[in-house]
Amino acid sequence: ITVNKNSIPNDPESPFITSGIRIGSPAITTRGFKEKEADMVAQMIADILDHPHDEKVINETKAKVVALTSQFPVYGS
Repeated sequence: ITVNKNSIPNDPESPFITSGIRIGSPAITTRGFKEKEADMVAQMIADILDHPHDEKVINETKAKVVALTSQFPVYGS
């Protein structure tokens, strides 16, 4: 999943210091994720953004990522 900094509407920061992020979804749709899995990915991202230094949350999220992605192999695997 690609992520990059991006400006948001009415962003008080300059274009060089942005307040938003853009998340690219082709990687998840290519693997076959549907709305349910996209919601799960969004929740995992939110959990990490809400608790970036909480080792428990980080480790739980890693386990969720492994469990989810194991159901959707990379194309060609």
